[in-house]
Amino acid sequence: MAAALDATPFNFVAIVLLVSMGAGLLGSLLGLGGGLILIPVLTLVLKVDIRYAVGASIVSVIATSSGAAAAYVRDGLANLRVAMFLELATVAGAVTGAMLAGVVDGRALYFLFGTVMAYSALAMLRKLREDGSPREEPAPGALADRLGLHGSYYDASTGQRVAYRVHRPLTGLGLMYVAGTVSGLLGIGSGALKVPAMDLAMRLPLKVSTATSNFMIGVTAAASAGIYFARGDIDPFIAGPVCVGVTVGAFAGSRYLRKLKSGSLRGLFVVVLLWVSYEMLAKGIRG
Repeated sequence: MAAALDATPFNFVAIVLLVSMGAGLLGSLLGLGGGLILIPVLTLVLKVDIRYAVGASIVSVIATSSGAAAAYVRDGLANLRVAMFLELATVAGAVTGAMLAGVVDGRALYFLFGTVMAYSALAMLRKLREDGSPREEPAPGALADRLGLHGSYYDASTGQRVAYRVHRPLTGLGLMYVAGTVSGLLGIGSGALKVPAMDLAMRLPLKVSTATSNFMIGVTAAASAGIYFARGDIDPFIAGPVCVGVTVGAFAGSRYLRKLKSGSLRGLFVVVLLWVSYEMLAKGIRG
């Protein structure tokens, strides 16, 4: 068995199931996938080897997307044109990352994962401070107009329909290749990079960024899941309860995103990400 925690198989599965439900809930609310929570818990608490943790996280990302994406598409929050355009880069990046994961040692993965989470925390903190303040909008590019990337959605928290225009699609495409590479390498769904890229660089509303990220992360993860499976990095004993728990949590989260004001949740998540980032970087230093 891939886990080294001194626990019975039943207790191990129960713990993984409960943690996965929480990871799926937060992942669907913030568009981050479940890996940002799952990998630290599996490696730091349950003592699972990081490669098996990453493999289980890849499965959890697909489950998060499956549990939440349908609801976001039905509610009109996910922008399908933007998602399909950006997936050109994320899928290519995911395959690149999955191939690199086979040659990068575990210690380097700890360092890289800790760094990615620290960046995610800073990006969330910046967004938390900017929420509600006006920002200057650049003129949309001709490419976004030709592709019809602009859209609108109904915001249940305000009772209004919000129209928005997409900016800098080529910049977003480049950032999505980087996000896809991180996803394939670390198994985190890359939502930690996708949401800030769409929100800050492409100027999509936060709820649209979150919903579109949830739609995209499953496709990105599926592009690299086959490579992880062929390499033997997906342990069914771990991936099974992870998949079930994340799907349940993601479905629950998708029911509340439309009505949620995410400022307080973001603040709490920033603290969690900074703590986990510290722990993972420290583990990389200790080897």
